[in-house]
Amino acid sequence: MRFAAALRPSVVRLADRQSRTFVPARYTLDSKKQRIRTAASMSKEATASKFGHLPRATTGPIECSLEGTGLLHNSYFNKGSAFPPEERREFKLHGLLPPNVQTLDEQVTRAYQQYSSRPDDLAKNTFMNSMKVQSEVLYYKLIQTHIKEMFSVIYTPTEGDAIQNFSRIFRRPEGCYLNIGDQDQVDEILSRFQGDIDYIVVSDGEEILGIGDQGVGAILISIAKLVLTTLCAGIHPSRQLPVVLDCGTDNEDLLNDELYLGLRQRRVRGKEYDQFVDKFVESARNRFPHAYIHFEDFGLHNAKRLLDKYRPHISCFNDDIQGTGCVTLAAIMAALHVSKVDLKDVRVVVFGSGSAGTGVAAQIADAIATESKKSKEEASKQIWCLDKPGLLLKSHGDKLTQAQVPFARDDSEWPDKEKTDLLSVVKTVKPHVLIGTSTKPGAFTEDVIREMAKHVDRPIVFPLSNPTRLHEAQPKDINDWTEGRALIATGSPFPPVEYNGTKYEVAECNNSTCFPGIGLGVVLSRARLLSDKMLVAAVKALAAQSPALQDPNQPLLPDIVHVREISVHIAKAVIQSAVAEGLAQEKDIPQDEADLEEWIRVQMWEPKYRPLVRPRNI
Repeated sequence: MRFAAALRPSVVRLADRQSRTFVPARYTLDSKKQRIRTAASMSKEATASKFGHLPRATTGPIECSLEGTGLLHNSYFNKGSAFPPEERREFKLHGLLPPNVQTLDEQVTRAYQQYSSRPDDLAKNTFMNSMKVQSEVLYYKLIQTHIKEMFSVIYTPTEGDAIQNFSRIFRRPEGCYLNIGDQDQVDEILSRFQGDIDYIVVSDGEEILGIGDQGVGAILISIAKLVLTTLCAGIHPSRQLPVVLDCGTDNEDLLNDELYLGLRQRRVRGKEYDQFVDKFVESARNRFPHAYIHFEDFGLHNAKRLLDKYRPHISCFNDDIQGTGCVTLAAIMAALHVSKVDLKDVRVVVFGSGSAGTGVAAQIADAIATESKKSKEEASKQIWCLDKPGLLLKSHGDKLTQAQVPFARDDSEWPDKEKTDLLSVVKTVKPHVLIGTSTKPGAFTEDVIREMAKHVDRPIVFPLSNPTRLHEAQPKDINDWTEGRALIATGSPFPPVEYNGTKYEVAECNNSTCFPGIGLGVVLSRARLLSDKMLVAAVKALAAQSPALQDPNQPLLPDIVHVREISVHIAKAVIQSAVAEGLAQEKDIPQDEADLEEWIRVQMWEPKYRPLVRPRNI
């Protein structure tokens, strides 16, 4: 290393929550030799080293007090066949491993062959979960190497199958299981998870991935979301905590399943439920005061209500509402750029007004208000939301959820109550943007799309419902019905479509291009709150990466294979917004753009084996 002589060790002790060992040793530049260097002569490697003292920096050796089989059974430290000879001697591994020392890349090759031999996607998902508890580095490196192929296996739709079968494929517990019958033990249970926790994902399992109430199986969605934060944004896997709040289940199949592992009772609601969530949030904040809390797959009547309750007081996020809203808004902003329509003038119809639909609507309204200086109420009038009864009207009263109320129209605007269906609304509104979050397949009929295309040059059509069989329309049909003029984004991956010899790449509105970067920005800045302006900054950063800005036939959003780089840009925008609003609590955040990017990158965990050393006596 060019500047090796100028380095001296500076140990940062971090308790690993599973092993109670200390990690890792960091390095900083010797101050005297650093002073005599000019900025012009500093290499990228040296630049990174100025942030090497940070607790999350990922260079240098890791202190490990384990040895023998205890070391091999710890997924954080285990290298398997990649342990070098000196570590095999030092940590008493001789005789416990085959003699040939392999590289991480060689391990990935073998692991991929094993993965490929599994007969179906659920078996592959189970194989990957087993690998994760053996070696985290190998697990993440394998996915990173084959991310395009494996993404649907480790996440939706295959993760939904795994969650439905949780009690049958269960092998080894991972994460934190809290149940509503043990509210008085919540704080004690959380105290068992040691170390610095940056990111918590919590679910009560009521509305999982479009498959409904899955009870205690929701622990797997919390785990899967955290896997994505590590894979996509470098959140340290040892600084995460997946949590399930088991409040019972209304799923008859689970209640009647003798193998079901959760509380075998109907869901508890009302005051007792609210007390349980309060107890969790309070205890989590006390135990992990800097942790960012990510709510996932809560039911329609709880998701927005809980987000609104806690958001003014703690750093928290709901991916179904805000994540879906952010990624969809980023795609809309890119599409508006292509179609040359100003955000302040846009007309949007949202078909399907559950958590996702209202989350998208709210995010769009926030952006319109921020960009145009309009009030939130004025901005909301540019959005028409439909659900099962048709267009949302104020006369629907108590039938409206809390999230739907801001988008309900005055009845005076819609005198013909018999014509609140989608086609009638499209005829009247003449929207620039049509979004589907209804899970009603085929809802975007040829009549609807052709009617929309009569009134705007570049119809922006997003059938977002998952899985693929629930999409409101097929991209090929949308493209044909609009004579190739539509700008399309979907909730699942689709192949390119073609019209009159012109090929158009269909964007996927994948939350994973957005929420990990937002979380990284909040974690690194230690933001007190996640504000609307921080979310809008994240959206703009994602939209700026759109390939369609350079070529309108390219997708509106970047591909998942570029997600780590995307996350850097999103995190930078979030951090800068947090600093500007006075919400950042981390000290010494760099102001220089290049330094800030390097500061972020240095703290992103990467799947690579680092040298192990015995703990030093301090």
